[in-house]
Amino acid sequence: MTSLTIAIVVAFCIGYFLIAIESLTEINKAAIALLMFVVCWTLFMVDPGQYIANLGDNVAQVVSGVIEHHLGSTATTLFFLMGAMTIVELVDQNGGFNFVRDTLQTRSKKKLLWRIAFMTFILSAILDNLTTSIVMIMILRKLVSEKKDRIIYAALVIIAANSGGAFSPIGDVTTIMLWNKGVITAAGVIVEIVIPSLVSMIIPAWILSCQLKGQLTFTAEQAQSVSASELTTVQRKTIFFLGVGGLMFVPIFKTLTHLPPFVGILLVLGVLWTVTELFYRNLAEEEEKGAMQKRVSDMLSRIDMSTILFFLGILMAVACLETIGVLTQLGKGLDVAFEGNHYLVTGIIGVLSSIVDNVPLVAGCMGMYPVAEVGDMAVDGIFWQLLAYCAGVGGSMLIIGSAAGVVVMGLEKITFGWYMKRITWVAFVGYIAGIACYWALRTFIFPYILY
Repeated sequence: MTSLTIAIVVAFCIGYFLIAIESLTEINKAAIALLMFVVCWTLFMVDPGQYIANLGDNVAQVVSGVIEHHLGSTATTLFFLMGAMTIVELVDQNGGFNFVRDTLQTRSKKKLLWRIAFMTFILSAILDNLTTSIVMIMILRKLVSEKKDRIIYAALVIIAANSGGAFSPIGDVTTIMLWNKGVITAAGVIVEIVIPSLVSMIIPAWILSCQLKGQLTFTAEQAQSVSASELTTVQRKTIFFLGVGGLMFVPIFKTLTHLPPFVGILLVLGVLWTVTELFYRNLAEEEEKGAMQKRVSDMLSRIDMSTILFFLGILMAVACLETIGVLTQLGKGLDVAFEGNHYLVTGIIGVLSSIVDNVPLVAGCMGMYPVAEVGDMAVDGIFWQLLAYCAGVGGSMLIIGSAAGVVVMGLEKITFGWYMKRITWVAFVGYIAGIACYWALRTFIFPYILY
C-alpha cells in the first residue's frame, strides 16, 4: 500500500470519526461528509496514474470520466430518495396514512413495537428498505409524541427494514445486484433466507421491548386525523393508492423496462403530481390557500437537503476507496485469512458493510469470487446467500451503515453516538443469531427437504 493510498484512507477515517462524534463537535454531518469526499478525491489527483492504467496525456478527461461515473451511480440513489420522500410526504399531507395509523394505534408501548416491527419487515420486502423506512417514520410521528420513545421505535424500523429487505430479491440494492448477476434466484433466497432474516428482527425487537414500559399518551393534535378538508374522501383514497401502489409498482417497472429504480420513482411522482394538480385546480380561493402547502411544488422546497448532501458525500468518498482498490484488497485479505470458511468471510463482510457502503463491498465480492458449477460458490450456494443476508442485515449495526439508517438519522435527528451506545449491540446479537439459524437450517433441515 503506497503512502498516497494510506493518506486517502486516513482522510476517510478522520472524516468518519468526526461524523461519529457529531453530537460533541456540533458540526453537521453533511458538512464533514462533503469535506471528506473532496479531500479524498483531491489526494487521489496527486498521482492518479497509480490507480488508473493507461492514463496517457488526457489525465483530466479520464479522471473526470471516473468521477462522473461514480457520481452518476450516486445520483440514482439521491433521486430515488428525493422522489420517495416527496411521494410519502404528499400522501401523508393529504390524509392518506390516517387509516394506517388507526390500524396500528394502541396505547401499549410493547404492542405498538411488535406491530411496527412486523409491518416494517413485510413492507420492506415488497417495497424496499429505504422507502419503507420513510413511510414508517411518518406513521410513527402520528403515534408517538415522546422523542425518547420514538427514537427507539425508529431504531427498530432500521433493523426491521434491513432484515426484511435481505430475503427479498427486490428488497435491498445488494440483493438486486446479486439477483441481476444470477448468483441467487428469487425462490432460493426467499425460501432459505426468510427465517434467518425474521430471527435477526425478532430478537432485537424483544430486547428493545424490554426497554419500553407503560402506556403511550396522545396529544390533542395526534388524536385528530390529518386535515384534508380540501379534498373529498375519494380523492384522498386515490392519492393514497396511487402513492403506495406506485411505490410497489417501481420494482415491476424495473423488471419490465430494465431501467434504474429512480426512473420508476420519478414516473410515480410525475403521475401523482399531475393528479393532485387536477384535484386542486378547481378549489375555491380560501380552500386553495390551505392546499398550497400540500402541493408537490411546495413540498419539494421543504426537502431535507442536508440528508441528501450527507448521502452524496459518504457515497462519493467510498467511491474513492473503491477506485484506489482498498475494498478489493480487503476482500482478498479476508479470503486468504479465512479460506474455506464462508460463514466467517461473509460475517466479517457484513460487519464491514455497517462501516462502509455495502454496494461496493458486494460489487467487489462479485468481481473477486467466480461462480462455480457446484458447491458453496454455485448459484444459490452458501456463500452467495449468506452474502445477501450479511450485507443487508449487517448494515443495521451502525446508523450510517444502510440507506434506511441514513434516512431515519436525518428524519429523526438520531445521533451516531446514541445509536452506537444503545442499538449497535442489539443489532449485532440479532445478526449473529440469524447466521446461526441459517447454519442450522442449511446443515440439518434443507439437505432433506430441498436438495
